[in-house]
Amino acid sequence: MQNGLVVLRLVLVGVGDMLLDVPASDPKADLHRYLQIARDALLWKLDGLSEYDIRRPMVPTGTNLLGLIKHVASVELGYFGDTFGRPFDEPLPWLEDDAEPNADMWATADESREQIVGLYHRAWAHSDATIEALALDAIGHVPWWPDDRSEVTLHRILVHVIAETDRHAGHADIIRELIDGSAGLRDGNDNMAPGDQAWWESYRSRLERVAQEAAQD
Repeated sequence: MQNGLVVLRLVLVGVGDMLLDVPASDPKADLHRYLQIARDALLWKLDGLSEYDIRRPMVPTGTNLLGLIKHVASVELGYFGDTFGRPFDEPLPWLEDDAEPNADMWATADESREQIVGLYHRAWAHSDATIEALALDAIGHVPWWPDDRSEVTLHRILVHVIAETDRHAGHADIIRELIDGSAGLRDGNDNMAPGDQAWWESYRSRLERVAQEAAQD
């Protein structure tokens, strides 16, 4: 280790030895950072919307923005809580055995935005405490997975929850666009092609024509 850099020697065929300096990496910190990026991206999709809009079911299966937040908060509390013997100390009635199907995928009229977002923030804190306390190779058991694969490491659960959160952030991106046309990766970086409304309308029309042409072949 020299000046915070790891020196790696690469042997390239026909070239010889080459030394490259790359920043030292902390795998757990890297995973945690990607988890937080996904969390922030998902939560950002609520910004500027009314109580009605954050609850609107925008597709036939009822997917809605506040319900996604409620669901992902519950997911984190299970995977970083119960899996490692660190249960959350608040009741989650929508996860009880007698709860109705999909109860974690929507917020009731009595569950405010502040309540659900607050729950998500508390889930972050609970999860972050687990991530901080345990090593990546720490063993846990997922109670709702089959016995033959229920034993997991913190590393695997981090990867699993990152994938889950990013998947639902993608859902939220589409739902938000259906509501008011807003789209983008995250606050401060939309990761979208440059273009005004006229450009996007032209682009979409072109794709529609291509789809119709392909269907005629």
